[in-house]
Amino acid sequence: MTKEKKQIPIEQSLERLESLVNLLESGEATLEESLNYFEEGMTLIKTCQNQLKDAEQKVEKLVKKDDGNFELKDAE
Repeated sequence: MTKEKKQIPIEQSLERLESLVNLLESGEATLEESLNYFEEGMTLIKTCQNQLKDAEQKVEKLVKKDDGNFELKDAE
């Protein structure tokens, strides 16, 4: 049985990333804190990339019909 992590909305991830960048740019963090911020940021970047990839795949499945409406294309 696989344990699924609750996915953070991409907007929240981006806000946290911005916060981490500000913390790093301030120069007030210790080396250890900076490394932790960097590690957290890299994890958030990977999460955002995966969410964007999933969204892109969903969009690619949409097919515009002749009447101007959209329908979900069957996965091949």
